[in-house]
Amino acid sequence: MVEMKQRLSQKMTQKLSPQQIQLMKLLQVPTYALEQRIQEEMEVNPALEEDMQPTEGLDELSAEEERSEDEFELDDYLEEYMEDDPTTYRQSSTSGGGMTEEDRRKMAVAQDGFSEYLEEQLSMRRLKSERKETIANQIIGSLDEDGYLRREIFSIIDDLMFAQNIEVSEDEIREVLDVIQGFDPPGVGARSLQECLLIQTNKRLRKMESDPDPDWQRAHVILESYFDAFAKKHYSRLLKALECSEDELKASMEVITSLNPRPASAFSSGRASLQDQYIIPDFIVENKDGDLVLSLNSMNAPELQVNRQYQQMLKTFKDQKSADSKPQKEQKEAAMFIKQKIDSARWFIDAIQQRQQTMYKTMYAILQYQREYFLTGDDGRINPRILKDISAVTGLDISTISRVASAKYVQTEFGTKLLKDFFSESMQNAEGEEVSTLEIKNALNLIVEKENKQKPLSDQKLMKALKEEGYNVARRTVAKYREQLSIPVARLRKEL
Repeated sequence: MVEMKQRLSQKMTQKLSPQQIQLMKLLQVPTYALEQRIQEEMEVNPALEEDMQPTEGLDELSAEEERSEDEFELDDYLEEYMEDDPTTYRQSSTSGGGMTEEDRRKMAVAQDGFSEYLEEQLSMRRLKSERKETIANQIIGSLDEDGYLRREIFSIIDDLMFAQNIEVSEDEIREVLDVIQGFDPPGVGARSLQECLLIQTNKRLRKMESDPDPDWQRAHVILESYFDAFAKKHYSRLLKALECSEDELKASMEVITSLNPRPASAFSSGRASLQDQYIIPDFIVENKDGDLVLSLNSMNAPELQVNRQYQQMLKTFKDQKSADSKPQKEQKEAAMFIKQKIDSARWFIDAIQQRQQTMYKTMYAILQYQREYFLTGDDGRINPRILKDISAVTGLDISTISRVASAKYVQTEFGTKLLKDFFSESMQNAEGEEVSTLEIKNALNLIVEKENKQKPLSDQKLMKALKEEGYNVARRTVAKYREQLSIPVARLRKEL
């Protein structure tokens, strides 16, 4: 006989509130897209509207007075109905800032046309659960303009936690990614060039299953097992490894060069997005006689308020409550709807205000650290700082700092600069002074620009050139910086 025992245990879990999720999403939105985001919220929530006139001198209750009086009165009013069905109001009122199910599936990044094409294919696939559809939409929204998934899987897991408030595993992400990689155009969802080309050869070979083309089979083997030799054009090594003739190797090379390294190119060619045409800065820094003045660009952030008609309707329901002994069910449902919309509107307004405060606080800390740059415009004056430094000063989480810095720009008298440019690691120069890695990259870029293109410098020679400039870096570090700057290896920079 099995003995039954009761046990009491404590478990700590961390759950984000709808307000926190709302704020995290808004922090990622740059200024040029903020107005559209606000318009979307106003469309789904009639209780939210733009404040078209100043509030001074109006014979109205203050926002705080309205909030406290109406909210507590309505809670009393709803209490009887909630006892009959206690889940109805609570479930809908915590859904989060007026977000609909469609809002929850919005992508982190979207390319018009291309995303819609993938979503259309997704709608024709029957995934096992709504959860997997949410993951699929998040992956589609994370694809870049070339159709690649550059975002790490663990980052997508974080995105789903913050944006959708769901926990997923790496296996779930990989399973759904396999489905998306089967979509058209072939190669979509790849995480590297090699994977992109392999997806395409796999797809073609499956169609040739009964009579496979040897040139395509050989091309697949080259991409799968000898990609490094292929990329470096080590033809002699390939001939030896594949045991084929030069003509056969040439035929397989033609197969590979016929593949599309940018699956989404057909959707993005000839179209420039708004942010590609011009940059709208999120911050403005002005130098007024040596005093740096920071301001937020609020051109796309209109003042918001709760619709006064909805507030008046709450008062009307309160008056009806006083007059009627027992309100009708329809009245209670209408009252719940109004309260939910007003709550959502207030959450959104609070989130917008917190967004502005968080952004200002973060940028102000950056301004203090990088004061010399904002005074001189000299990239060499940018101090080596990482996200953790700003987090320590502001008291904000590192992930919050990262969201503020992502795709945000600051306008200075020396031009408009990406916030991420102010974050870099440090190294010591020949004099023992700490310099930013950004400064070293700029020096490396300049050396490559001035080199003899008929005899481009190897990484070893680039290392020596940097040492002559006072930057003592290893050859592997030079190679890493060169790759980050998208500078090809020496043999690929050679010109006739």
